[in-house]
Amino acid sequence: MLRNLYDWTMSLADHPRALWALAVVAFVESSVFPIPPDVLMIPMILARPSRAWLIALVATVASVLGGLLGYGIGYFFYEAIGEPILSSLGKAHAMEEFNVRFNGVGFWAVLIAGVTPFPYKVITIMSGWTAMPLATFVVTSIIARALRFFIVASLLRAFGTPVRDFIERRLGLVFTGFIGLLIGGFYVVRFM
Repeated sequence: MLRNLYDWTMSLADHPRALWALAVVAFVESSVFPIPPDVLMIPMILARPSRAWLIALVATVASVLGGLLGYGIGYFFYEAIGEPILSSLGKAHAMEEFNVRFNGVGFWAVLIAGVTPFPYKVITIMSGWTAMPLATFVVTSIIARALRFFIVASLLRAFGTPVRDFIERRLGLVFTGFIGLLIGGFYVVRFM
């Protein structure tokens, strides 16, 4: 079953509308979707290494735009939903303290979440929720997401064939490692 899913993803990666699919996945992953765009981006680059920079650029732009949606969710819906709940629990002051602390390190939080497997959507929503300056959020998101996607693109472009051979020979191990990173990211979010 895993082999069939891999083969299907590789065929989708070479589809004429693959860039649009990547843009949609990168956009929604930045605010609500649990699957990172790497799942589609990596096979797309492996299938067509000559398009690595274009693929990374599409993922970066769509991810930052999706991050703005996440920021908006946190910014506009915190007052309607989050604040009344915290006030009823007598915790509104705790949120104000958290906002100050988060925004003090917000640049680094966005940068780290944007580059690592840490769920970026958590930081996009929290950035809006804490009213991080929008310019700081956008600039940091562009830097972080470009770093992440262009590093992956560079590595795959340079070492694509051996990487593809490794993945195809050890598909179960690669899948297990990816799931481990995903679970680790959720674990970090829970205890952060």
